Amino acid sequence: MPRPANAFVVLLSLCLQLSPAHAQHPDTISPQMVQSASQLMDMQFSAAEIDSMLDGLRDYRNDYHRFHQYMLDNAASLPLWFNPVLPGMQVDTVQHPIQWHIPADVPLPARREELAYYSILQLAGLLREKKITAVELARFFMDRLKKYGPVLHCVVSIPEDIAMQEARKADEDFAKGIDRGPLQGIPYGVKDLFAVKGTYTTWGTPPYRNQQIDETAYVVKRLQAAGAVLVAKLSLGELAMDDVWFGGLTRNPWDTAHGSSGSSAGSAAATVAGLVPFALGTETWGSIVSPSTVCGALGLRPTFGSISRTGAMTLAWSSDKIGPLCRTAEDAAIVFAAIHGTDGIDAAARFAAFNYNPDADIRNLKVAYASNWIDTLPENHHIKKAMQVLQSMGVKLIPIVFPDSFPSNAILGVIVGAESATAFDPLTRSHRDSLMVQQRKYSWPNQFRTSRFIPAVEYLTAQRLRYQLMQEVDPLLNQYDAILVPTFDGQQLALTNLTGHPVVSVPDGFRSNGTPTSFTLIGKLFGEAAILELAQQYQLKSGWYQHHPPLFSN
Repeated sequence: MPRPANAFVVLLSLCLQLSPAHAQHPDTISPQMVQSASQLMDMQFSAAEIDSMLDGLRDYRNDYHRFHQYMLDNAASLPLWFNPVLPGMQVDTVQHPIQWHIPADVPLPARREELAYYSILQLAGLLREKKITAVELARFFMDRLKKYGPVLHCVVSIPEDIAMQEARKADEDFAKGIDRGPLQGIPYGVKDLFAVKGTYTTWGTPPYRNQQIDETAYVVKRLQAAGAVLVAKLSLGELAMDDVWFGGLTRNPWDTAHGSSGSSAGSAAATVAGLVPFALGTETWGSIVSPSTVCGALGLRPTFGSISRTGAMTLAWSSDKIGPLCRTAEDAAIVFAAIHGTDGIDAAARFAAFNYNPDADIRNLKVAYASNWIDTLPENHHIKKAMQVLQSMGVKLIPIVFPDSFPSNAILGVIVGAESATAFDPLTRSHRDSLMVQQRKYSWPNQFRTSRFIPAVEYLTAQRLRYQLMQEVDPLLNQYDAILVPTFDGQQLALTNLTGHPVVSVPDGFRSNGTPTSFTLIGKLFGEAAILELAQQYQLKSGWYQHHPPLFSN
């Protein structure tokens, strides 16, 4: 017999499952319950309609009870894959060799601490000229992690055995004449939601503090293949929200009295403080962009699906993305070149070409800016000063009105809410969420509970609105190689997370209190190369990347 498809069915059944009364009277679904539940999703039914639903609702609830016997693991796949590519769009898959300019005359600094802020290519030059070994470099950065990690509360663990094994392998390869590319022998850290065999993967929260996952994430494997050396697992806000974890508040390197933002909190703070040359983070809704801006990192949030997420904690299947947090755009390009692509396991991921050119002529790029947000800013605003730098380099900036009429925040809120509550269903159902550090109104434990009341109909409506948004704005976003926007104005952060477009957060100065500022460049789908080329040339011209937090320069 067909069952009712009304929007409130999922809400009501889940409400009853979590209710103590339902535990005592599992067969009781009264018309009054249905009437009350229907009001929560803006629906109204007659007494006769409600009476006809009762048997179907009981059937559904029995089905849910069967589902819940399985207690699905966070890594269990969702076979509904979001694709940011609209019909008719062609994705370039022809990869050309990238000619990285590894310098041969890099001096080893007399004051060893200056190594902390060398670029990847500078460190690569030192390694190839045998001025330092990978083992020495790994120990140097692990010493800094031990010294300053407690100051920033940014280090979850230091896998010394893994680091030494990988560093020795890099040195052996150099001795044999094997060159795996610019990342060979370069230390790095990862946000502690990436699984690495032989380590704890805590997800930043007490319920998973002793979790060991018997696999290594795809991106870590890619970095291993490139010869990089894992020296740290870095803090994240609990289950990828903000900057508070079981080790405390991750601090801003420019002002340790305040937080680093999140959720890629430790990845941003550690990179900016020179505790690692680069780190990996993730973003679902601002978790790379926000800490990069607050801490002054160069953060790349790539196109959705450009990097396989196998072995990474799932928060929201249709919005999770992996990206590097670095100090320069060229460092980000080097890391992205090593990790982009797919292992065929994450069905949302694909291979797309990344044809970055270190010598690109940025005057040939088609660059726009959001005039509706920028034209009214004062002339001495950091974004207008950044635009002047770009114009002095021959970049023509085209004014456009950035679209902001769609309820992007609401759409993404419903999607992330429903998907995250699903990803952590066993945590909520077991009530182990009470062990989490943060128990505020809008912290994850309560968000997961609240999101159980999102009807399946409204979740799917949000996804359909997302597709309508893509159809409306993609022609504009894909018309330009880069669009310059204020990092947090309007709803562009939610909008681009919905469409899947890549962005790079670029430091562009400091406020009067000494904390960093930034602007954001939005690229075409799979257009990471252009925005990184533009960002790199801006950084070389402006010089802001050469400023480092004083507390960590000794």
